[in-house]
Amino acid sequence: MSTELTPEGAERRGRPRDPRILLFIAAVALVGTSAGVGALIASRRGAVPEIDAEWMNELAENREAAFTGVALVFDWIGAGIVGAVVIPLAVLAVFLVLRRWWAALFWAVAVSLSAGTVEVIKQLYGRARPADILVVSDYGSFPSGHTANAATTAVVVAVVLWRWWVTALGVLYTLAMALSRTYLGAHWLTDTLGGILVGVGVSLLVWGVLAAPLEQQRHDRHERRRRRDAEAALGTGSPSSETPTAR
Repeated sequence: MSTELTPEGAERRGRPRDPRILLFIAAVALVGTSAGVGALIASRRGAVPEIDAEWMNELAENREAAFTGVALVFDWIGAGIVGAVVIPLAVLAVFLVLRRWWAALFWAVAVSLSAGTVEVIKQLYGRARPADILVVSDYGSFPSGHTANAATTAVVVAVVLWRWWVTALGVLYTLAMALSRTYLGAHWLTDTLGGILVGVGVSLLVWGVLAAPLEQQRHDRHERRRRRDAEAALGTGSPSSETPTAR
């Protein structure tokens, strides 16, 4: 049997793989892992995993008023009217004012889909929250909606702004939110892990769908900036800006 490739086959083999496929695979893997962790915990019929119990006991024994105050601030900005309405609408408004249309769509879809996915999984497993909880929370402990929202925000803003320090701040913000949820006794440690997986996974999924227009938007902005800089440089060095020669 001949193993020679036709010109069309050789062209297909040499063609680079669409990076969006990797985003879709990662998204499905992350959200699927979160659902799998939830199923594993639910199969224990209320028994708390050892890692959750030890982590919660350690935090409960070392609570301090100052740390509790900081954690309550994270609780305030992570959900409720502020976290679910005010902040999302404010970020959306900023993108729209800056005419970052695709970024605005990316943000709106990712935040909405992440919140919806969290609620579906919460209703599916109905995990009980820790008994030593310091705040009022809704039904279902797994996954953490606050942490999922933080992870979604971190990914979307990092993709749109494309700066390493923005990514670093997003990671720190997400980890701080996760810590605050367990510190307040609102979630088990594995709840926050599930929230991170959902937030990142959903964001990667939406990014994969909107990758082409988002990249084109970034390219267009860079081109406009480059042209403005070039025009400014030409204007500075043009003959008309020089002192006329005396006759």
